[in-house]
Amino acid sequence: MQVGVPKEVKVHEYRVGLTPASVRELVAQGHPVLVETGAGTGIGFPDEAYLAAGAAIAPDAAAIFARAALVVKVKEPQPEEWRLLRPGQILFTYLHLAPDAAQAEGLMRSGCTAIAYETVTDGQGGLPLLAPMSEVAGRMAVQVGARCLEKEAGGAGILLSGVPGVPPAQVTVLGGGVVGSNAARIAAGMRARVTVLDRNPRVLDALDREFGGTVATLFATTDSVGQAVTEADLVIGAVLVPGAAAPRLVSRAMVGRMRPGSVLVDVAIDQGGCFETSRPTTHADPTYLVDGVVHYCVTNMPGAVARTSALALNNATLPFTLQLANRGFPRALLDNPGLAQGLNVQAGRIVHPAVAQALGQEALPLEQALALPGVAPA
Repeated sequence: MQVGVPKEVKVHEYRVGLTPASVRELVAQGHPVLVETGAGTGIGFPDEAYLAAGAAIAPDAAAIFARAALVVKVKEPQPEEWRLLRPGQILFTYLHLAPDAAQAEGLMRSGCTAIAYETVTDGQGGLPLLAPMSEVAGRMAVQVGARCLEKEAGGAGILLSGVPGVPPAQVTVLGGGVVGSNAARIAAGMRARVTVLDRNPRVLDALDREFGGTVATLFATTDSVGQAVTEADLVIGAVLVPGAAAPRLVSRAMVGRMRPGSVLVDVAIDQGGCFETSRPTTHADPTYLVDGVVHYCVTNMPGAVARTSALALNNATLPFTLQLANRGFPRALLDNPGLAQGLNVQAGRIVHPAVAQALGQEALPLEQALALPGVAPA
């Protein structure tokens, strides 16, 4: 199957869908790979590295989309890319469609088969293709939060760790999943006072056992969230409902009660954000103030550490990319029910139930979507 890798066009996005090592694996299994020139240059993978791995180099994105049966990306396609997609073409990337009706409409109009990394599942119900970027984002959230707490960045001028005789910052983490647990590890490692809130008692128990009581855990209710948020110097939003829009856990009123110079980092912004005051930002202009509170809501946080992120992402996505290339659609999804959960759009219809609900549409049942004609391996 002809595989294509376009250069990412989102603002300050330097990750790449396939690294040279991943290309080599595909080529070894008989799949030609076409990479847009400069796709990996920003993270130290020049065109020469792709050529050495067996890829061909295309001059622009139009050539990639015109020739590839399987397009592998990192971030959701931008409007100029929607118009290049075609019926039957497989798109494999992060989509985050729940808060993005315009993108959903563009993908449906294209007729492509869109498979989202963030809703692919494993045998335990986990999200194996979201996990590596969640790990990166959770760890980064503390890093960028600490930076935003600095006075020149608009914060209150607080050192996360404190110093002898001066207390450390209070960090509140909303959600104890992959993002939240990684954020808690980094924040605790930096000697901040950390509180994690979650609605799952088993998650709270696991965190309590891991940290030996050095990280406080709270069952998440409106009251406990409100108190923990208003007492915090740094709040990290780390909630996730797979495929669906993020719940708005923090109201505008809660933000108004926070101390000026406090910081909110909304890792859930890809799914619409978990703070009522959140709106998407970019690496070029990452923060803004509401009621004196610094908001960091960058939608592609891991793109700031693009080389680490691209390598981690490829470690997770490569086995699924190989399945798609080797077996085509729908065979790869019929053989792997977890991969089938990644199907978000097929033949002009939304397939994933949570995405359809968020967009106010009726979902095309998965079994019907898999019965439609697809792309077979070459």
